[in-house]
Amino acid sequence: MLDVKPYLKDAEESMEGAILFLDEALAHIRAGKANPRILDGIRVDYYGSMTALNNVATVTTPDAKTIAIQPWEKVMLPVIEKAILNSDVGITPANNGEVIRLVMPPLTEERRKQLVKQSRSEGEDCKISIRNARRDAIEKLKKLLKEGLPEDVQKDAEAGVQKIHDKYIKKVEDMLAEKEKEIMTV
Repeated sequence: MLDVKPYLKDAEESMEGAILFLDEALAHIRAGKANPRILDGIRVDYYGSMTALNNVATVTTPDAKTIAIQPWEKVMLPVIEKAILNSDVGITPANNGEVIRLVMPPLTEERRKQLVKQSRSEGEDCKISIRNARRDAIEKLKKLLKEGLPEDVQKDAEAGVQKIHDKYIKKVEDMLAEKEKEIMTV
């Protein structure tokens, strides 16, 4: 007898991967609050190799509007400062010789709307990935039907894939609603 469980598991794993990717993408959208994850993509030249910022400095949020970056070596201050300026973070760093501070500017209404639109776009990409995972699983189940899987088992498996799909689409909607609320809160 052919087993459909691996196909359902594969579909759920790829949907979970899409959710994790969305979570990461939403974390990089700044919402007016200081979040050290907006610096995750920044790489600095550390003795000839490009290294993640959090591997050469301590990144903290002393308050809701400030990110403090304390390099482990003072020679890294100008390198980190230059990397932040060249990144798409959009915040000018303040260097006092010991610590680099990033003060989050208040977002304008127009910028908030742009960030919400960007969040929704990321969410839509995630939904497309989830739908693709559902489609792939259903196609595999239809191939199993041709290989001798009973039709009622195949239909039940399709219903299972749809339930998993619905669960993950709901997760995406919840994540987007939360991020939109975070962005629009002044």
